[in-house]
Parts: sequence; C-alpha cells; structure tokens
Amino acid sequence: MDEKIDESNVLLYAARFYENPNSYDTVEFYDDLKRLSYIKRLFNKYRESSNIKERLVINHIIVLYNVFGTFATKMLFLKLKDYLDILVPFLVYLGKCPNVVENIGIDNKTIFVSDINMDKGIVNLLRSKYGRS
Repeated sequence: MDEKIDESNVLLYAARFYENPNSYDTVEFYDDLKRLSYIKRLFNKYRESSNIKERLVINHIIVLYNVFGTFATKMLFLKLKDYLDILVPFLVYLGKCPNVVENIGIDNKTIFVSDINMDKGIVNLLRSKYGRS
C-alpha cells in the first residue's frame, strides 16, 4: 500500500481495510478505531507519571492488527506521531515494526524507524517482564 495517508483520508482507508467477521454495524468499526485514542491516552499518562499499563497497550495494538491488517501500521504512525519513541518498542516486541513507513501525513513523510530513539523505560520494561524487545 503506497497511498498517502493523512487526517483527511485515514477514515476512508480504515474502512477499506477493516475486516472483522463478527462486526454487524459501524458501531464496532468506530469502537475499534477508538483504540488509537486509548493508546494515545496511555502514552500521555506514561509521559506524565512514568507508569504504563503495558498489557493494555499490547492488547489494543494486537486488536488493531487483527481487524485492520498491515494498514494498522500506517494508522499507528499517523495518529501517534508524537509518541513514536514509546510506540516503536511495543511494535518491535510484537514483531510488527517495519524499517520504513512511507507516505504519512500531509507532507507525505517517510519515517525511518532506525532514526527513532526508543524510550529506554519502555524498552527495559518489556525486556524485564517479557524477555524480548
């Protein structure tokens, strides 16, 4: 998928890639999209207090990948662009971290994951509790 994704068209692409066989109406689609906001809220709390509910973050990310497939990567990088230092260790832990994410945002940005300084607290937490990352 090489299309440019920004705030004006992310909902359209999300609907296009949404695949939930148990979904009967748009309410479930919007509930799944809210997971991005929930993750953002958890990341905000982490920045404020250095405490994070890492299992909840992991569960939200897994559900996003289950219902949106690989498009979840672009949505996460677009919607959580200010939290990439926190997001990337979770994606590495889950084996979902790409090397490059292209065509993100209004300026058609290419994000090289190797340029992101991962949050040491999250990296250490995931390593100590789960043995990976």
